[in-house]
Amino acid sequence: MTEVQAHLIRGSEKVISHYRQLLAGAKTAEERELYLSRIEREHRVLARLQHGLSERSAA
Repeated sequence: MTEVQAHLIRGSEKVISHYRQLLAGAKTAEERELYLSRIEREHRVLARLQHGLSERSAA
């Protein structure tokens, strides 16, 4: 894993953590829905980053 890849993964994990904090303080259903969708999107990004790493490791 390169430093750049590790940095991207840590950043994605940090973004998810921040959205979870925002979700915990959400006041409306719309806010909760927005934060949940952003968390899901960031999980997809993280999975792609991690999947790309596992493919490179196998090569």
